[in-house]
Amino acid sequence: MAGLYYEQFSVGQEFKHVLARTVTEADNMWFSCMTLNVQPLHIARDFAEGTEFGQPIVNSLFTLGLLIGMTVHDTTLGTTIANLGMKDVTFPKPVFHGDTIRAHSKVLGMRESKSRPTAGIIEFEHIATKQSGEVVCRCERSALMLKTP
Repeated sequence: MAGLYYEQFSVGQEFKHVLARTVTEADNMWFSCMTLNVQPLHIARDFAEGTEFGQPIVNSLFTLGLLIGMTVHDTTLGTTIANLGMKDVTFPKPVFHGDTIRAHSKVLGMRESKSRPTAGIIEFEHIATKQSGEVVCRCERSALMLKTP
């Protein structure tokens, strides 16, 4: 199992995730269509060319999903029980087709579960950057994690 158990985390621990992904036009189109997000800024090039961006921007929920997905292997693969929530989600810069996204995580806090003696709660900060180094997504996530069996 690649994920870490609750006791293997520590406040301040950082992860520079190895997986990176270049976002394609197909990613953006499929995700937007599958989620019924018909915002022309995502799916209509002629419309998007007339905006301040001059081109389609990637659906922000795809960016968030990609960010969380890139963190799983190093942190929660097989050891998480559930995501409890996300807060303070921001998208400071847009993602465009062809941008390569990388992820970094930090443990902000941890506490024992009050209702589950075999679990604890980890508070993560996840940050996605594109090839220019600009931050394109940031969020705080609470995860209910298994303790070592």
